[in-house]
Amino acid sequence: MGPTIRIEDLRLERDQRPVLNGVHMAIGGGEIVCLLGPSGAGKSSLLRCINRLTEPPAGTIFLADTDVTAIDVLSLRRQVGMVFQQVSLFPGIVAENVAYGATLQKRTLPSKEIKRLLTLADLPADIAGQDSQTLSGGQAQRVAIARALATEPSALLLDEPTSALDPASTRHVEETMLKLRQELGLTLLWVTHLPEQAKRIADRIYLLVEGQVVEEGAPEHLFGADSDHLAAIFAAGELE
Repeated sequence: MGPTIRIEDLRLERDQRPVLNGVHMAIGGGEIVCLLGPSGAGKSSLLRCINRLTEPPAGTIFLADTDVTAIDVLSLRRQVGMVFQQVSLFPGIVAENVAYGATLQKRTLPSKEIKRLLTLADLPADIAGQDSQTLSGGQAQRVAIARALATEPSALLLDEPTSALDPASTRHVEETMLKLRQELGLTLLWVTHLPEQAKRIADRIYLLVEGQVVEEGAPEHLFGADSDHLAAIFAAGELE
């Protein structure tokens, strides 16, 4: 089972303007939590703080009860993988892209392991030898997921990983992540601005607006019939 992630009074400023303003969150081990909200709400900034792409204040983010600022950055990023909105596969074959993180750690991934990771990411193993530049958008995003899994993380941060994909590829990536949670027990924090996506995949949803958590709950609670919750108002396009 993946680790818990706890955020306590996280505050972040950029150019003397608040980006995150006292965020509190608690993500259970093996849980899928969606961070929902409009553009500019601070969703991606929060994600970047968790694995220290942006350095958070000490005592604000805890991975399995350990302050992330007390964990070696490389060790932290092995434990907490990240999949970005824009897929950046470099020229070469798929296998080289999957092995990239392990290569940085001076580890060699055998061909059998690369094929296992591709299978986990719901790709055919024989795609390993294919030119990465010939992949569809959905395939490329699933290769990026396989690459993130190569460091054997116990948690994954996903920053709008389907925003550039067509509906069919979007559902395929969603199904892949749900399968990974079931098979590996990963803790998943998924940033999205799409309420329908959050409803499909999340155990719980946090709604972030202007750097603050304004609502939290299970999808059926926030989006129930005749709901007056802010999440339902956001889904109706009436919350900016």
